[in-house]
Amino acid sequence: MSLSTNKLIRSFLFFFIGSLFLANTPVKAEGITLYTPYTKIVVPPGETIEYSIDIKNNSSLMRSADLYVYGLPAGWSSELKSGDYIIKQITLLPDGKKTLKLKLDVPYNVRRGTHKITLKAGDVSLPLYVVVSKQGKYKTEFTCRQKNMQGTDKSNFSFSTELKNSTGERQQYSLRARAPRGWEVIFKPNYKAATSVEIDPNKKVTISIEVKPPYNVKAGTYKIPVSAVNNNTSSEITLEVVITGRYEMTLTTPEGLLNTSITAGDEKKIKLLVKNTGSTKLEKVKLTSSNPRKWIVVFEPKEIAGIEPGRNAEVIATIKPYKNSVAGDYLININASTTEVNAKLQYRVTVKTSMLAGWLGILIIILAIGSLYYLFRKYGRR
Repeated sequence: MSLSTNKLIRSFLFFFIGSLFLANTPVKAEGITLYTPYTKIVVPPGETIEYSIDIKNNSSLMRSADLYVYGLPAGWSSELKSGDYIIKQITLLPDGKKTLKLKLDVPYNVRRGTHKITLKAGDVSLPLYVVVSKQGKYKTEFTCRQKNMQGTDKSNFSFSTELKNSTGERQQYSLRARAPRGWEVIFKPNYKAATSVEIDPNKKVTISIEVKPPYNVKAGTYKIPVSAVNNNTSSEITLEVVITGRYEMTLTTPEGLLNTSITAGDEKKIKLLVKNTGSTKLEKVKLTSSNPRKWIVVFEPKEIAGIEPGRNAEVIATIKPYKNSVAGDYLININASTTEVNAKLQYRVTVKTSMLAGWLGILIIILAIGSLYYLFRKYGRR
């Protein structure tokens, strides 16, 4: 075989092997590509969709591209961000890659069906399909995280609520409450007292609701429905207030007088009033006293079975001073008590001597004077 023939064969083999090698080497696509794994999503009206989108420069040159969302239906909104920034244009290094976040807000007032939105980076497009699962409508959301509160009849209850306008139009809502008689309900949108509030489409407002129970309301659970209403839509939530028992009572007399007078050795009856000024029933109210030495105080009855809130019970106290008590003022400490609460009263008693004792005293004085006079007459001349 000649030398030229060998060269020809070697050149052919080299070309053949090179062709095979090139045939099995991946060819890099030039330019920018967009990628997201989920290009067709099914959502209900009012949903927010967030896409994670990779944008890559497959070329050996640095490339820039304008970014925009095309074909967005009326009432929809979009936001394309990288980190905390909204992105309108991007520049990529050779073989560079970035991840963007695309957020789509689907309005509540939207037709059912498939909607196509396209993300474009220069001449490159990424079609996205959103399938709305049901027909949208006007909707209002009135929510409260803590609907139940507990306290006494003297407590003020403050509920934090949110009212969201989930429609495609600005709405004005009338704020209403159906509270039990005597209860006070105050609405404070943005912390200012008002009876109505205006909210932009797909926006929400914080409303503080202050609830004040009437004085001396009985212990129990009370439901207070509150609502936001207009001609197109409305929403209602039910607040709940649990009033716990408050034990309070006072001890006094029907006329409010806290003193009397009495003759030593006699007895006197006085009327006492035990008043339930709390919000729950008082049970087994016992009457006791702290008396001067050798005095006697008896209560009738000694124990009251029960007193309802806002009611009172009458007790007769019989006071008998010691028969040899010196004339003057004496204090009796009277106490009404239950397991939960007690009330005290300090009652002043003025003791007077009897008429007989007075006359006896006068007689003794007269006799003493007469005796002195007799002695003076008999022995005075000596």
